[in-house]
Formats: sequence, structure tokens, C-alpha cells
Amino acid sequence: MADASYPEDLLYHPEHDWAKIDGDVATFGVTWYAQDALGEVVYFDPPEVGTTVTKDEPYAEVESVKAVSDVFAPLSGEIIEVNTSLGDTPETINSDPYGDGWMVKVKLSDVSETDALMDQATYLESLS
Repeated sequence: MADASYPEDLLYHPEHDWAKIDGDVATFGVTWYAQDALGEVVYFDPPEVGTTVTKDEPYAEVESVKAVSDVFAPLSGEIIEVNTSLGDTPETINSDPYGDGWMVKVKLSDVSETDALMDQATYLESLS
């Protein structure tokens, strides 16, 4: 398991998902808190490239030794890339949730939606 961390350069969603913004493309994943709560991740069921995701709606599932959980989209847009390596090594979500454990890249349909996400300090307050 990775050590608890919440990078300052990410935006956070109340459902414990993160988004890294690069222009009009965002990379999505789950936070350290989410992967810790899930326990060992054993399966990632990604969406297809070209799928439209909607902010606050589930777009994928992760299965852990504890449960099957929805992964929520922190922002809306079209999936342009899926981290297919998670199919073979889903435990990367646990060991590197902000690096190799990223899930999808999305071309954002409304960049202004980022205004509704939390910065690191606000997200950390929400956990306490």
C-alpha cells in the first residue's frame, strides 16, 4: 500500500476521486483515502474510449477483496484514454493511486466544472 498522501496539484471530488487538469484534458483516479477504504483492489472494469462521462455519475467499477464500488466522474467529458494496464495489475490502484494507478483521461466538455471541486486543503478538511 502507498503511504497516505494528497498531492497539492490535484482537484478532489467528494466521492474520493481526483482530477489532474492539463488544459481541456483531465486524468482521473481515486484518492489514497478511497483505495485504503476499498482494501486490496483485484479488478478494474473501465469504460470504453469514446464513452461520455457526466460529473458526479459513476463511470467505472473497482472490485476489492471487500466490495464492488462505483468510481464517480469528478468532471464531464469524453473518455480519450483508458489505463489498460490496470486490467493486468489492478493492485497498482493501491500502490500508486496518483501515478501509474490513474484510470482514465477525459477531454472535458465544460472546464468551468472544475470550480466545484475541492483543493487539497478543503479535501483534507472533509476527511476529518
